[in-house]
Amino acid sequence: MASPQDSRAPLEFGGPLGTAAMMALLPATMFHLLLVARSGPARLLGPPPYLPGLEDLWSPRALVLLLSWLGLQAAFYLLPARKVAEGMELKDKSHLRYPINGFQSLMLTALLFGLGLLAGLPLGTLSEMLLPLAFAATLTTFVFSLLLYMKAQVAPASALASGGNSGNPIYDFFLGRELNPRICSFDFKYFCELRPGLIGWVLINLALLVREAELWGSPSLAMCLVNCFQLLYVGDALWHEEAVLTTMDITHDGFGFMLAFGDLAWVPFTYSLQAQFLLYHRQPLGLPMAIVICLINGLETIPTATGRRLLVSGWWGMVRHPNYLGDLIMALAWSLPCGVSHLLPYFYLLYFTVLLVHREARDERQCLQKYGRAWHEYCQRVPYRIMPYIY
Repeated sequence: MASPQDSRAPLEFGGPLGTAAMMALLPATMFHLLLVARSGPARLLGPPPYLPGLEDLWSPRALVLLLSWLGLQAAFYLLPARKVAEGMELKDKSHLRYPINGFQSLMLTALLFGLGLLAGLPLGTLSEMLLPLAFAATLTTFVFSLLLYMKAQVAPASALASGGNSGNPIYDFFLGRELNPRICSFDFKYFCELRPGLIGWVLINLALLVREAELWGSPSLAMCLVNCFQLLYVGDALWHEEAVLTTMDITHDGFGFMLAFGDLAWVPFTYSLQAQFLLYHRQPLGLPMAIVICLINGLETIPTATGRRLLVSGWWGMVRHPNYLGDLIMALAWSLPCGVSHLLPYFYLLYFTVLLVHREARDERQCLQKYGRAWHEYCQRVPYRIMPYIY
């Protein structure tokens, strides 16, 4: 086992106090959004319509459905992959191997549930179970994170993440101690990063669309746009699954509550907020406006780079993180089909802005450490971080 990291090293997210607050506030925010999305006023900043009791949150059926979903995606993960890729070099100079079959899992899930719908599967009823499903996901991530923390106690020093080993149990539980926790070849972090949460998000969106069609005879154009935009996003992420192997989540962060809750609970139940809102607040959307929104969503195709050379031309000559700018444009396009009468559907845009500004600051520290003086020169040539002439 490794000794705790240098106590003088700066802690992220406000240290133990900040991470303890986030472990309470993140689930509370998720439940708040689920409750207000179905309320009449749908006020993002107002109180929820009611405080749910345990009978509203706890459902053995929801827990069984969640665990079955995780088991299904784990089974798809273990199927033969079209490609096996090597990850980045680890502390011990080794490389882990990862199956690249996320898009295959998406297609198998689509086939399975497509056949289910043809056979009469009542997928629309899933929209009435979001609250207990989110509660089951939250409980599962707390238990899962505890097991990960316990597993890290016996992990070799070379397997531990650079952060998440402060010696404070609350902070380390949140950030995660082990970088790539595995059982045999099954990598828990890599599995959770894109599969059950992202594919679950698409499935929830589809269930909400089906429910709207059951209530109104057909889904609205706004609901169809949101489903299509977000399905394309998930499909693209899974098609280019290998790119995740170079991200900070995989190469730097340990696997603890932060990533486990984000992957398994926050993503499916908050990223589907626009579709949740549209089910209970149907929005008229004309074809001309729909075309404009599609064009805005198309602007998201800003390239990304994973090479070792610093680019100073194209988008990277304008801002240091153009991929983040693309994410914000895309988030706006997802929200616009919901109209402009409510702030609630724009929560994702607001949240993602905060997330990306914080992540950009973390990226800056990593890049400075990696590139040294070259990074200083790059920052002088490209002074804007995300938004040209603004930030």
